[in-house]
Amino acid sequence: MSTEFCLIMGQINPVVGDVAGNVNKIIAAAEQAKDEFKADLIVFPELTLTGYPPEDLLLRPGLNKRVEKGLEKLKLTIKDIAVLVGHTAGVAGEELYNAASMIADGECLGTYYKHHLPNYGVFDEQRYFVEGKEACVIDYKGLKLAITICEDIWFSEPAAQALDAGAEIILNLNASPFRQGKWQLREVEVKQRVIETGLPVVYVNQIGGQDELVFDGCSFALSNTGEKIVRAPSWQQGLFPIDIEHDSNGQLILSGELASKDTELAMVYQALVTGLRDYVEKNRFPGVVIGLSGGIDSALTLALAVDALGSERVSTVMMPSRYTAQMSLDDAKEMADILGVKHEVIAIDDLFEQFLATLSEQFSGTEVGTTEENIQARIRGVILMAISNKTGTMVLSTGNKSEMAVGYSTLYGDMAGGFSPLKDVYKTLVYQLSNYRNTISNTIPERIITRPPSAELADDQLDQDSLPPYDILDSLLESYISEDECFEDIVASGIDAEMVSRVIKMVDRNEYKRRQAPPGIRITSRAFGRDRRYPITSGYSVNSIIE
Repeated sequence: MSTEFCLIMGQINPVVGDVAGNVNKIIAAAEQAKDEFKADLIVFPELTLTGYPPEDLLLRPGLNKRVEKGLEKLKLTIKDIAVLVGHTAGVAGEELYNAASMIADGECLGTYYKHHLPNYGVFDEQRYFVEGKEACVIDYKGLKLAITICEDIWFSEPAAQALDAGAEIILNLNASPFRQGKWQLREVEVKQRVIETGLPVVYVNQIGGQDELVFDGCSFALSNTGEKIVRAPSWQQGLFPIDIEHDSNGQLILSGELASKDTELAMVYQALVTGLRDYVEKNRFPGVVIGLSGGIDSALTLALAVDALGSERVSTVMMPSRYTAQMSLDDAKEMADILGVKHEVIAIDDLFEQFLATLSEQFSGTEVGTTEENIQARIRGVILMAISNKTGTMVLSTGNKSEMAVGYSTLYGDMAGGFSPLKDVYKTLVYQLSNYRNTISNTIPERIITRPPSAELADDQLDQDSLPPYDILDSLLESYISEDECFEDIVASGIDAEMVSRVIKMVDRNEYKRRQAPPGIRITSRAFGRDRRYPITSGYSVNSIIE
């Protein structure tokens, strides 16, 4: 058998709203595919022209006008190769479709409208689009190619329609964001469509970060028996070829390279690196600045930042107070030296004393406590934001999901910043990721990982003085936040009722803080922000249980 058809999975990183830039990426990829692989067709991700998700940009008629011009440019420019691109079609606010069109030599050979519009979690496509109903099968160079878009492949009906319309293969355009475990589930679900139809499937996914979401690529192709034939690498832009031919029985045979799988920890770490890099790059920040405390959260944040941007674009500031241990100063400097970043020390005790003196009349007769601790955190926030304003660099906040959940963070203090890489990372996972990073190279000093965590805002202060152990806390938070389990169900699982009540109350009453937090990378099934939208003012609490 000789190769009849060369299909390319175009795993690219579009920028939301930059239709002109995305069109240029499509043209450049098509030219490369034609020159390097003699390709017949290149398939791109969902909504290639607008990037995904465009959110309320879709309500602007001007976006559609740019998309229409972009499609015309592709028709005029693309020669001797076909492209399958995702785009909007119709009228914004009236009858707008999530569409995909195949373009070759000045013509649109066919357009498909997405059938199933996800409206859960981070998705709200029913806010913008109307559903398509019909199959789209295009006969091109002797192959009958069916088009589907993302969520369609999770349902039987679009694939069955394609089979009934005479398809030999299904091409599925995707913008499927990463979360833990999701990338394996895609292959399982797509295999089910293959079993139902007997048709091979090519699944093309985008990569890159878009605000809180991050896309891992991992495009793949399954044979008509469900065997994984081709897999593109995760987190890597590129063109990945699939050779397609008919066997003696007229069945399609697919061949190509099968990239190795990464471990789950490696996938999560790279998700954080990719999300951070693209947020900085796409928003055109020259670099980032981090308040380095000598603790594990800021240490992991620093490692991520250097891996994402390079040491020359990262700077750190240690801001010790009277409560800062010498080991914190030493460990912060050691890590900064290991990674080769600019590191400064700015002591805050004099500023702290001035605040206390200024407020001495207002604080007279009161106990020293959380207020004084928060003043220290806010002094640090002001210093970091001043550096940010003066240099144009962005402050990275370093809090993790466990802290954000229970309110162990200070508004306008350690929560200050433009982006929060660990926002969806529980404390137990912070430790796992730190140990994982050290398997690549010795980056985070061992003492930072092994010492008990402390905010160092008061004498002899440890996190575990006022919180359950993090393995118990994170398990409880996972049940309440991700699984939506109520107080009664969590207690029934064997966790102490008083502890459950206290933690749930902390989560509920700190919603106002999370609403003001910077965006961060989503890696779980229920992240704070787009995933979990809870009222700030709410009477639903442990106290409202009906006896």
